[in-house]
Amino acid sequence: MLVVDGIEEIKALGGRDLGVTDWVTVDQERINAFAEATGDHQWIHVDEERCRRESPYGTTIAHGFLTISLLPMLAQQLIEFRGISARLNYGLNKLRFTGPVPAGSRVRLRQTIKDVSERDDGSLQVTADVVIEVEGTDKPACIAESVALCLP
Repeated sequence: MLVVDGIEEIKALGGRDLGVTDWVTVDQERINAFAEATGDHQWIHVDEERCRRESPYGTTIAHGFLTISLLPMLAQQLIEFRGISARLNYGLNKLRFTGPVPAGSRVRLRQTIKDVSERDDGSLQVTADVVIEVEGTDKPACIAESVALCLP
């Protein structure tokens, strides 16, 4: 894990490849809990029997928004920010769900810091390319630019 301490060290991160995280299992229990939390009970996510019969994947798949919601948990394996008052999620650019995450699959994050820019208020805007990979497949589940603010 990379540890950066303070605004000056964060400014130097542009272009830095942070590597990949450990694998995390996305099982049916996690998918069902996400469905309960969001109210999204679409059959392709929660109806295991129907998916065995009708889904092109032969099983349930994770919600796209469940997949991207793993980003903060995974990213904390790659980088720790110290010497700042806060790091806030600012948003996502170019978010695409490019492949399914079948129930029981394992995913990991690959992250590269694309750009670090200073804002008028002295905070930093950190933009990272993020790819959520599915073990055993060539096609990622999700690609995006993640944007965070680091407050001095």
